[in-house]
Amino acid sequence: MQELDPTILQKAQSWLEGNYDADVKAQIQKMIDDKAYTELTDSFYRDLEFGTGGLRGIMGPGSNRINKYTIGSATQGLANYLKKTYPGEKISVAIAHDSRNNADLFSKITADVFSANDIHVYFFNALRPTPELSYAVRHFGCKSGVMLTASHNPKEYNGYKAYGDDGGQFVAPHDAAVMEEVAKIKSIDEVKFDRVEANIQEIGEDVDALYLADIATLTVSPDAIKRQKDLKVVYSPIHGTGITLVPKALELFGFENVILVDEQTTPDGNFPTVVYPNPEEKEALTLALKKAQETDADLVLATDPDADRVGIAVKNTDGEFVLLNGNQTGTMLIHYLLSAWEEKGKLTGKEYIVKTIVTTYLIDRMAEAKNVTCYNTLTGFKYIGELMTKFEGQQTFIGGGEESYGYLIGDFVRDKDAVVSSAFIAEMTAYYKDKGSSLFEALLDTYVEYGFFKEKLISLTKKGKTGAEEIVAMMEKFRNNPPAELGGSKVKTLKDYEKRVETDLASGTVTPIELPTSDVLQFITEDGSIISARPSGTEPKIKFYCSVNGKLESKEAYAETEKQLEAKIDTIMKDLGV
Repeated sequence: MQELDPTILQKAQSWLEGNYDADVKAQIQKMIDDKAYTELTDSFYRDLEFGTGGLRGIMGPGSNRINKYTIGSATQGLANYLKKTYPGEKISVAIAHDSRNNADLFSKITADVFSANDIHVYFFNALRPTPELSYAVRHFGCKSGVMLTASHNPKEYNGYKAYGDDGGQFVAPHDAAVMEEVAKIKSIDEVKFDRVEANIQEIGEDVDALYLADIATLTVSPDAIKRQKDLKVVYSPIHGTGITLVPKALELFGFENVILVDEQTTPDGNFPTVVYPNPEEKEALTLALKKAQETDADLVLATDPDADRVGIAVKNTDGEFVLLNGNQTGTMLIHYLLSAWEEKGKLTGKEYIVKTIVTTYLIDRMAEAKNVTCYNTLTGFKYIGELMTKFEGQQTFIGGGEESYGYLIGDFVRDKDAVVSSAFIAEMTAYYKDKGSSLFEALLDTYVEYGFFKEKLISLTKKGKTGAEEIVAMMEKFRNNPPAELGGSKVKTLKDYEKRVETDLASGTVTPIELPTSDVLQFITEDGSIISARPSGTEPKIKFYCSVNGKLESKEAYAETEKQLEAKIDTIMKDLGV
């Protein structure tokens, strides 16, 4: 039987003796009495910290769990940060939540604490998508915002996304400053939980209308939509918040044949019809694909619980529905936007797009061909939002995104937005159909023109304290002993984003990387393959992003070329020992 670290017991004991409710204390005492030391250790071995997605974890008692006390402490720390940052000012924040279990409770606790600290709260009176929270922060001129969500994580999880005054999630040095304020809170007695009703203002449909009206102004091909208004679009919110706005956005764009997956339209934090509420997983789209086959649909859309990510399925050249991965959907969105903007004469040389370093470099190649700047940021949409704010009023943002199914068109928000993305995915499907092409055929045409880029994400789950230590050891091994060859091609470059240096492995030449510090390694081979290793900031995983590319001679050669590239990825991952 595992022995219990005395410091873990001491921390648990502080909760038993502290000003916590009886139910929480009973759960902790039961873990001790049952000698459930692994569970107790995982609950207390650390304090939850802000990662690339904010505060996120499994719900339950303990400092490493999401509960009313960790939510309250985070909010008190954020409130203290805001009052120090904006002394003497009347501060306001916006708060929203998704469909997860306890998300409404946690949002009210967040509002309680802010209001008790004399901070004005714009409080969404019902569940809303994450991007609308970002929009509200900007619209109301708030200094901060909070979204209660764990995005696409399993039902046991919940989380807390904190936003700055630009509507984007906090970035350095502000994220560290918030964490510092949270860390200063040594007792739950320092958290002000006493709600002040006068400081809370409910918002809802009024903001919906403004947000949707702004989204509608972004459409690039309204005439194509008019001609293809009967495009059959199957949509599933996977029991999440997308049901509140995605159908309305599609209707506003002009689509008249939106088919809902009825079994998944009711918000439900247990996500009863799926194993995992993630549109990246084929299983989560099972019902949507069934509905699409029954109705002979043109497009399948599915959004995650907080409606910031969207997965899609389209018919291939054999008429069978296939899921596009995040890189493929991002590629086609950018290809469509660049093409449509060019046709409308809107490309002036001052436009730009943004993606992350682990997102397909086919996007960079397309942007270069259109004389549009493509910026690369660290993983995490907050870095894309940061760059957008930096260039606001100087350059024109067309669109951007990341391989993990998150995209943004227009600059009304500073986070990935499945509401506007769903509308634009439908628009681009109508655009290509209007030209006599399916979206899948348009993807193949893009590969023929620019090169066939194939990406694959391999994730290894390492749970708990032991798992976290294993992930650290793996990264150190790769950092200190980089592979000499991957997939039959020499590794020519090592990019270490933690040390912020790029090393030419042949010459030993070192050049700086002009991005913030992040625990990411990239291996670049002589034949253009790029392999990135990155511990997740929101899940107990280490992720390997593998990108290979080659020439696609014709659309007919797609299947065979894909098979060859897939085999190359498998070889590379074996070479890495993964």
